[in-house]
Amino acid sequence: MKKILSLLCVFCIFSLISCAPKQQNNILTVAIVGEAESFDPVFSYDGFTHGVLLNIYDTLIKFKGSSLTEFEPLIAQEVPTRENGLISPDGKTYVFNIRKDIKFHDGSPLTAEDAAYSLKRFLISDAVSGPSTLLLEPILGVTSTRDAKGAITLDYKTVEEAVQVQGDKLIIKLKRPFAPLLSILARWSYVISKDWAVKNGEWDGTEATWKNYNNKGKGESYLFDKANGSGPFMLQRWDNAAKRIYLTANKDYILGAPKLDGVQLITVPEQSTMRLMLESGDIDIAEIAPAFTDQIADNPDLVVQDRLPRLKTDPVIFFTFNINPEANPDIGSGRLDGKGIPPDFFQDINIRKAFANAFDYDAFVNDSMGGKAPRACGPVPPGLASYEKSSPCYNFDLKKAEEYFKKAYNGKVWENGFTFTLTYNTGSQMRQTACEILKRNIESLNPKFNIELRGVPWASFLEKTQASKMPLWARGWIADYPDEHNFVFPFLHSKGRYAVAQSFKDPALDALIDEAVRSTDPARRIKLYRRIQDLSYNAAAQIYTIHSPGVWVYRKEVKGFTDNPVFMGIYFYPIYKEA
Repeated sequence: MKKILSLLCVFCIFSLISCAPKQQNNILTVAIVGEAESFDPVFSYDGFTHGVLLNIYDTLIKFKGSSLTEFEPLIAQEVPTRENGLISPDGKTYVFNIRKDIKFHDGSPLTAEDAAYSLKRFLISDAVSGPSTLLLEPILGVTSTRDAKGAITLDYKTVEEAVQVQGDKLIIKLKRPFAPLLSILARWSYVISKDWAVKNGEWDGTEATWKNYNNKGKGESYLFDKANGSGPFMLQRWDNAAKRIYLTANKDYILGAPKLDGVQLITVPEQSTMRLMLESGDIDIAEIAPAFTDQIADNPDLVVQDRLPRLKTDPVIFFTFNINPEANPDIGSGRLDGKGIPPDFFQDINIRKAFANAFDYDAFVNDSMGGKAPRACGPVPPGLASYEKSSPCYNFDLKKAEEYFKKAYNGKVWENGFTFTLTYNTGSQMRQTACEILKRNIESLNPKFNIELRGVPWASFLEKTQASKMPLWARGWIADYPDEHNFVFPFLHSKGRYAVAQSFKDPALDALIDEAVRSTDPARRIKLYRRIQDLSYNAAAQIYTIHSPGVWVYRKEVKGFTDNPVFMGIYFYPIYKEA
């Protein structure tokens, strides 16, 4: 039977290779693990999709090459600064002079009205688990357009006041200074054609209709599988069933035609298959897992980049402070009787510190990353100004873990034991490995400790996370924009994505996070973020493991590859293939 299964696996691998897009001389073929969610910028909030969107849509400004702090103009004629008068002295008004010579892929001109419409649409759409909060927070001073029960709370007049057009100028007026605004706009200010969107049934840009487009389903959007940007590549076709995306070059691109004729992206979930396709020349570039890079390091036809900097903290293991007990098998009996845990189990800090000391950090770095990733002691990764290696950090110490367990709940945890489920999303080998390490070490301490592991598909995982159904779960974060706020807010602020899912609240952390993002003094911000990291250590609300690097492998004929930690993919414009 094993021999038959092995033959079947080989057959499947070579079937996939034979069905792969045949290489064309000037078409770049890219293999990735993920899948696109939607080509509508207001819905897409996964790294893979935005790695494609940055090639289809232009933004107001962009990052300069691999820099995280320098910007270049793109749709705007120049980058706003206080020196050029395009940022007001109080830091609350930004002016973007929109170029007059840019055209969308359908040939229509791009105007300041299109830029304003795109920003407003991004704000009012606010899909659940979508990216709108990235602009809602800095521009309107809120993190959602709805209350906890889903009722709309946004006053549309605040949108009109915040985003205005004066001739060829786009003007953004903030409620308060927000230090990383330009970093956000360099990545998330995608401009779509207003006329094209309205013509095809999208929001008409008026106050009378905006609520009809708030939190719509992503499949209802006309832009789900269509795009009309102004970027260097055009969406030719998305074959969702075959998990393939076809892009064609925009020969009329404002910065000049791309050197490539087109790009084909294919989803290849099996790493060994991806490696074979790369070695055989069926694909040009692949996002190879770190565990596989040693197998191809000596191949003269391949270029391995396995230590690319990433603003990434992943995996992280999260405690849920108030577990939703309704029809929830993940907490067993729901009591501290050895057959389950109560919903408030992780509110005891002794439990959280016990778990933090029971994780073998060095083993994880070596086993999953070949020793190529730095330890994570908090949410802020290397590459940001406030990161420091000397931050307080939990280390693997089973004796300490045992001491904390014996203190928890006045000794009842050690005496009675517990049973619950630890969850990771299927397809993430790193997160699964982290969970396995934690389970093994915890269970080694006391025969009454029982942790069940469960892999859950991504869609179900997200739903269970936000419903607070999972007692303990593994996930991670990659930067939406290069600033500490994008890490400390989702992890540690009571209104942040992960903190909300955990029911974690710390007023002292909230106050510091709010102060830090309002400050325009870089030195002051660094000091505040380091204080936040210290308080994060004391709270032990999450278990941080590593800051995983990026890995891309490409064939030697591929030239012009440029990596930026916030791209979430590859910017294809500078790439060409050498015969």
